[in-house]
Amino acid sequence: MNLNQVTVACSDVARSVAFYKRLGLQQIVDSPHYARFACPVGGATFSVHLAPDGVVSSTTVVYFEVEELDVVVGELQSAGVAFDQLPQDERWLWREARLRDPDGNQICLYWAGENRLNPPWRID
Repeated sequence: MNLNQVTVACSDVARSVAFYKRLGLQQIVDSPHYARFACPVGGATFSVHLAPDGVVSSTTVVYFEVEELDVVVGELQSAGVAFDQLPQDERWLWREARLRDPDGNQICLYWAGENRLNPPWRID
């Protein structure tokens, strides 16, 4: 099994498209109620869909892996993207930065290296 895509709800597709394109995702599908993006590395996709009632309530955290995390975060800050947390080393051995999309969906940009799939506490 392979993860194909993650989809989050939004209240304004155009606003969400602008945000995720600013993060570096490449838009590959465009409609009034839905947009899909290709991730710049790997084969996964990410999409947004218009919430049926226009109300977005999410507890989901979307993780995008970025090897040059500090550089990318600096570039995004220079482009006006606001972060809730700047890059910091976490106790689970990942380096993470956190921000929110226009609808409040939490986004984590991170770099885990070898610890992504093989942390010291991995079970076999």
